[in-house]
Amino acid sequence: MAGDVKKVVLAYSGGLDTSVILRWLQETYRCEVVTFTADLGQGEELEPARRKAEQAGVREIYIDDLREEFVRDFVFPMFRANALYEGCYLLGTSIARPLIAKRQIEIARETGADAVSHGATGKGNDQVRFELGYYAFEPGITVIAPWREWDLDSRHKLLDYAEKHQIPIERDRRGEPPYSIDANLLHTSFEGRALEDPWVEPDEAMFVRTVAPEAAPDEAETVEIDFERGDPVAVNGEGLTPAALLQRLNELGGTHGIGRVDLVENRYVGMKSRGVYETPGGTVLQAAHRAIESLTLDREAAHLKDEAMPRYASLVYNGYWFAPEREMLQAMVDASQERVTGTVRLKLYKGSVRVTGRRSPWSLYSEAHVTFEEDSVYDQRDAEGFIRLNALRLKLLNRRG
Repeated sequence: MAGDVKKVVLAYSGGLDTSVILRWLQETYRCEVVTFTADLGQGEELEPARRKAEQAGVREIYIDDLREEFVRDFVFPMFRANALYEGCYLLGTSIARPLIAKRQIEIARETGADAVSHGATGKGNDQVRFELGYYAFEPGITVIAPWREWDLDSRHKLLDYAEKHQIPIERDRRGEPPYSIDANLLHTSFEGRALEDPWVEPDEAMFVRTVAPEAAPDEAETVEIDFERGDPVAVNGEGLTPAALLQRLNELGGTHGIGRVDLVENRYVGMKSRGVYETPGGTVLQAAHRAIESLTLDREAAHLKDEAMPRYASLVYNGYWFAPEREMLQAMVDASQERVTGTVRLKLYKGSVRVTGRRSPWSLYSEAHVTFEEDSVYDQRDAEGFIRLNALRLKLLNRRG
């Protein structure tokens, strides 16, 4: 109930939607609003968000640099699992939401707030991701989701509300791109309006992180990535922090037109949606991680990981990062990474990532066993009995007719 809320922490970007939400909360709930803006490497200047919050009368403003925590504690654990949703999506938006939710609850505790709020719509996945995160940390928290309450159900109505209440709108808002954009260090996503027709090709001018593969350099570039226990730690021999390393891979991948994906995905709420994504560094990183695993993981361990991966990816996509089943899967994944250490060499060229070499002190690859030349470690006659035993059930099936 409106009169029961005294203070609310709003996940605030300073854009049109959350600026309107800020004023709407003040008007509708007659409560104090604390704004929280997370710097996840979206590449935007965040001080304008502070100024807009100050102009709206907000006294407690949080702008937190979470880039290292985001990559270290969320992106890298997910990449240890090689997570791909529906075979295509590297989960760039999905993996950011639990961190935002976690920090919102921490701020609510610091400021004595009794509610939290977000700008996700009632049609999408983010409302689920945010709110499952909230309740995982604070079961009794009040959640305010304006898009499920108000009648401002169109961009036109939001603009009218902003003008009526003298909410500053960036000059380019009325000519904004015909899609919704979400960005962080892992990816940029584009959805809505012009992209709602899955037959319409994305406008080349839309992309911000990658050149078109056709326009990428005509010379391939070689890059080496060092791993320790499943996590990347260096690029071309230079040790980097998690956030700096992902940014470096973004630059390399983007230069060569790597990481564009156009897909129709199944939202958790039941509908299909079309999304276009740019994930240059993540695409390079996943190829490299799978390559170092191919050298260091036992066959059955690798296959078990691959079997569990779709479930893991669905848990992340659907907002269950803090659920026990995701943590159980993570424990299995992390146990598999103990000796996933070494170096992978890749070649980047016009939208493609190609592995050209891999080495590890923990390699399970034995040239002595696989060579086509003479060897003294493998008796090829052993294969006959192996085949006979594995064929036994097939022979018995054949006899039955």
